Amino acid sequence: MAEWTHHRAVINGIAMHWVEQGRGPAIVLAHGFPHIWLSWRHQIAALAAAGWRVIAPDLRGMGQTEAPADHRLYDVPHITGDLVGLLDHLGIDQAVFAGLDFGVFAIYDLAYLHPERVRAVIGLENPFYPDTPDKAPLAEAAEWAKGHFVHIDYFRPVGPADDALDAAPRAFLQKVLYALSGDYHYLDVWKHPPGTPYIDALPEAPPLPWPWLEEWEFEWALSDYSRSGFTGGLNWYRAMDLRWEQRAAWRHRPSGRPFFFIGSENDVDLEAWHGEDPIGAIPCHYSDVRRVEMLPRAGHLIQLERAADVSRLMVEFVAEL
Repeated sequence: MAEWTHHRAVINGIAMHWVEQGRGPAIVLAHGFPHIWLSWRHQIAALAAAGWRVIAPDLRGMGQTEAPADHRLYDVPHITGDLVGLLDHLGIDQAVFAGLDFGVFAIYDLAYLHPERVRAVIGLENPFYPDTPDKAPLAEAAEWAKGHFVHIDYFRPVGPADDALDAAPRAFLQKVLYALSGDYHYLDVWKHPPGTPYIDALPEAPPLPWPWLEEWEFEWALSDYSRSGFTGGLNWYRAMDLRWEQRAAWRHRPSGRPFFFIGSENDVDLEAWHGEDPIGAIPCHYSDVRRVEMLPRAGHLIQLERAADVSRLMVEFVAEL
């Protein structure tokens, strides 16, 4: 913690916060929802010790980075503009990018739009875009939600979800982080009927600390979301159809940047959102696949649940570059 340096600047029109550690070639770590930069704390230290300049931003709308209220400001040009703007601000021509969840999708977009800025991509859990070319993701989620609870559809209307989560940030964060972990089967949330509030659909979580999450880590994230609210994070969902439309220009073209992947056997996204054989489909999406590794006994929060293994693999990946 003593090695972390916190930075703030106006980048791409918003106030952005990021943390750095180490010196050397750059690697940028992009988190998902509802996370903050701190979800990479183990990997920050390991990569810095391996000789890398590690940059972990709070993504647009989350943590201590500004959260525009308009969901249209979370489309591909804006989210990739944040990453390019961060590199420009730091005077970095090219970086390795690693990400999870919404963070890695932003990186995949960046690798198509600005491949010259991306030295390599390390994807965690989400090997490629989960959407299909013939149906917008929010429309697909709405169809699913006719039969059972689906969080994507629950988040779509502006207001009800924002108010519910903002009113109970501790309960929501503790429940959803537990539900996404390998200690729970997330798709059991789908057993609840349509119209169920998300907090009610989520399981009760055991008291902290957990084997993979310290109480101070949770309190740090809780403090940030209690201050910012959840609307910024929910706007990433509300802009899913916009990004889906914008990706049509390259959806059928494999990405050419060097690609590494780490997944886990109990990840909900690999189970439900990437087709029957997501690992086997990876070569269809990337022309330069370097390594694919799967870890047992972990869920969606793999960089926390299997911190040492993820850190080791990421250090190995960047060493190959």
